[in-house]
Amino acid sequence: MNPALLISLPFFLALTLGQSMSFCIPVDYVIHVEKRECAYCLAINTTICEGFCMTWDSNGKKLLPRSALSQDVCTYKDMVYRTVMIPGCQHHAVSYYTYPVALSCKCGKCNTDYTDCIQEAGHTEYCTVSQQLYNP
Repeated sequence: MNPALLISLPFFLALTLGQSMSFCIPVDYVIHVEKRECAYCLAINTTICEGFCMTWDSNGKKLLPRSALSQDVCTYKDMVYRTVMIPGCQHHAVSYYTYPVALSCKCGKCNTDYTDCIQEAGHTEYCTVSQQLYNP
């Protein structure tokens, strides 16, 4: 057997099996939306993409072809946007909030056009004012 083929076979198998073993799926998530001009905080039930995607350590980048190196993240494949109205807002305030709903997910490059690729620091997972639940 060709030595180059013998060496590349484990990488091919790992890549093929890695993608099929990725666990990147839509999961339930609650977004808390709060504005200073509004009397209530809205807790919105939605779905986001979450899970494990196979990645390759770039320490071997000099030995491997560029196509074999990846840093994939669990991201949206199909999604829709929904808009809700936050209750109790002052008349001059923008009381609408638009949020994404994951329909399906994939392992791929993080697209900054519609995904926050950096974990947001200081984000609260709760409301500081009276809460109303919105369940679409």
